[in-house]
Amino acid sequence: MRAVVTRVKRASVVIDGRLAGKTDGGFLVLLGVKEGDGPAQVEKLVSKITQLRIFEDEAGKMNRSLADVGGSLLVVSQFTLYADCKKGNRPSFIAAARPETAIPLYESFIAGCREKGFHVETGEFGADMQVASVNDGPVTIIYDTDAL
Repeated sequence: MRAVVTRVKRASVVIDGRLAGKTDGGFLVLLGVKEGDGPAQVEKLVSKITQLRIFEDEAGKMNRSLADVGGSLLVVSQFTLYADCKKGNRPSFIAAARPETAIPLYESFIAGCREKGFHVETGEFGADMQVASVNDGPVTIIYDTDAL
């Protein structure tokens, strides 16, 4: 699994003109699932992201976690995180998991974050979404479970 985690002042996702999800401070998580991913990858990513300390403390150092600042998450599925651009100019997405594999893992990630006590809002898997964010810092961290 891959996740792009951005510290945000606020972020939202709109689908067909309606607000589907938002956060007023915390993380915007773009989440990609690849073929071969499973519960172990979900568990690793939930643990890493929910404990990530990238919020500033009183000394201005990144020492505070999402829980420390009372932040929430906006999680958006993003199969294009597994784009392969080695050949030509049109990306291949063959490594991205098919929906029958990806949807349950995406939902499991969301459930795992909620089980840790976080408020989580989402986009809609496979929908055409307009994602807006006001990045804080900007601070963006990329996770790949193959490297954890």
